[in-house]
Amino acid sequence: MGKYDALKLENQLCFPLYAAGKEIVKKYVPVLDKLGLTYTQYIAMMVLWQGDGISVKELGSKLFLDSGTLTPLLKSMEKKGFVKRQRSEADERVVSIYLTEEGRELREKALCVPEAVGKCVKLSPDEAMQLYTLLYKLLGNLSE
Repeated sequence: MGKYDALKLENQLCFPLYAAGKEIVKKYVPVLDKLGLTYTQYIAMMVLWQGDGISVKELGSKLFLDSGTLTPLLKSMEKKGFVKRQRSEADERVVSIYLTEEGRELREKALCVPEAVGKCVKLSPDEAMQLYTLLYKLLGNLSE
């Protein structure tokens, strides 16, 4: 092994993760455009469809996003009529996000998204599950 082998792109774990993530997100674009969502808005909506009324902080934690990214994202989603933000009466520093009726209805329209994108990923169900498991293991290790 040469002195600079550790600096070769093909020896980096981060590069295929980055490139694969970028390429998969590209596959979402045409499907999500029909719903009026960006990929980041879509993953935020998925969290909200599971538990409406969570705090911005909790949403950021689930999505690995900071408030600097979330604030403009949520403003845009609010402008589109999908969510509303509300300050807590008990603690004004806490802002919770609630789905609007339109945001709840969007869930039904989004049912086509996983299948449409899944067709682009040429992995067997076992390979997909292995990758899923390893990626979440990696995420868990990195967030400790």
